[in-house]
Amino acid sequence: MKGYERIKAAMKGEKTDTTPIMLHNFMMAAHEFGVTMEQYRNDPKIIANCFIDSVERYEYDGILIDIDTVTLAGAVGVPIDFPVDEPARSNEGNITSMDDVKNLKPVNVENYKYIQIWLEAVRLLKEYFKDEIYVRGNCDQAPFSLASMMRNAQNWMLDLMIAEENQIFELLDFTTDVSGQFIKLMAQTGADMVSNGDSPAGPEMISPEMYEKYALPYERKMADTAHQLRLPYGLHICGDTESILELMLRTNADMIELDYKTDVNKIYKVYPNKVALFGNIDPSGVLALGTPELVRETTLDLLKAYSGSNYFVLNSGCALPSTTPSENIEMMIKTAREFKK
Repeated sequence: MKGYERIKAAMKGEKTDTTPIMLHNFMMAAHEFGVTMEQYRNDPKIIANCFIDSVERYEYDGILIDIDTVTLAGAVGVPIDFPVDEPARSNEGNITSMDDVKNLKPVNVENYKYIQIWLEAVRLLKEYFKDEIYVRGNCDQAPFSLASMMRNAQNWMLDLMIAEENQIFELLDFTTDVSGQFIKLMAQTGADMVSNGDSPAGPEMISPEMYEKYALPYERKMADTAHQLRLPYGLHICGDTESILELMLRTNADMIELDYKTDVNKIYKVYPNKVALFGNIDPSGVLALGTPELVRETTLDLLKAYSGSNYFVLNSGCALPSTTPSENIEMMIKTAREFKK
């Protein structure tokens, strides 16, 4: 089977010839290609070449195209810092008070430079790999996360407890339009699926009750938008998500990507034949800092725990650090290729 066929089959719960593999490796790919994050984020051809080099180096099945986690934030006016050797980041919001939400003007994210670079990189990769490699066009932040960036995370947490509900929902409606725009634009690139990250919506930041009220309905809107465009939708949340595993099924996501902090055995009890799991090896403690033997053992434990389901794609639980040793990725892939259910 081709890599594209493996991941497409896993998304449907169909049997594959070997374990499908997708790497969350944009920082590592740039580092191994010999470019800075500044060079990477500013040139779609460089982004595409980083991933082409990485696929040819490791022979995995699917590409997760990421640039950073603040591109949509920048598109709506949040101040962004652009380090030379690290992904872009934001430290402050652009809404000083929830009273300002009513004054927000519609934004066309297509006009933002880094959105266009991201889209063009996906187009180039899909054009290059066609139906050989599965291309996942990540679409940055889901509505809840984007609202958190616009208000600043600390302020947003307070807003959820003391702000007027109509203001909270008004901001979430605004960010839903923004996040939805990116998904619609991504659909035009030929990407095989789309996805969002929504880590501030996880249990390490808010309660399951808040998640159900303020995040889940908007994640579902993103999934519905993708499905209207006839694309599978994926959702990523960091941290220990055990308490919201059942709730996340109600997003109608086709794939859920979870952090290593969520016990895979608990994931398996909820998800085995309902939604595809992408993950969930520790990117830092195991893949970046561990020995090849630890990588082999951890990979085997994960594969065995999920061996009763075809709804599985091996990945790290979050983005791989740029300095992840190549021998550890080679060991993870070798272990997965040789594993027999």
